[in-house]
Amino acid sequence: MVQKAKILLVDDRPENLLALEAILSALDQTLVRASSGEEALKALLTDDFAVILLDVQMPGMDGFETAAHIKRRERTRDIPIIFLTAINHGPHHTFRGYAAGAVDYISKPFDPWVLRAKVSVFVELYMKNCQLREQASLLRLQLEGSQPDPGESKEPAGLLAELSARLAAVEEQAEALSKQLDESADAAAVATAAHLERKLTGLRRALDALEPGTGSGASAVPSQS
Repeated sequence: MVQKAKILLVDDRPENLLALEAILSALDQTLVRASSGEEALKALLTDDFAVILLDVQMPGMDGFETAAHIKRRERTRDIPIIFLTAINHGPHHTFRGYAAGAVDYISKPFDPWVLRAKVSVFVELYMKNCQLREQASLLRLQLEGSQPDPGESKEPAGLLAELSARLAAVEEQAEALSKQLDESADAAAVATAAHLERKLTGLRRALDALEPGTGSGASAVPSQS
């Protein structure tokens, strides 16, 4: 069973959170509410999120300050942040949002279809990264347990074939997603997809190195960054 991705919704107004939930419910993912920047940071201590929708204008810790805290934490710095704002003070205000680490900056009232489409892209990228981490974990386990006993030369062909098939499925999905992103031309999403493809390439090379006749070793496992 595929685990659902979590999406963090941060807004001090309950009616805005309710509206976001109504828009994003069609994605069939887990929606987590936070009514302040402090509450959002607490949620990020324990849970992993695919994307954060962050209101700019909040009492106390505003969206910019919240984003700065998120980007300073190693655990959360790579989570995409989409800023939502009811006001527009011009290019300088928008630039401040991107400088704070946002991947997108949307002014209210926004088009529900556009917002849902943008969020769905980051959810899909998150799910692909989760699949990739799973394949890397299986590969590490195989490497740790594939040292043959003296006098034996048995190759774990069955598990290698299964790993290769699973990785091929992720590669195919990632390729389809990249083609979709090429059409949408969302620079932040394209960059994230390119990072995913590089990690897939490294994992494929490591898996190929385990094939009979090519040699194997723990150094072949790509690092997860």
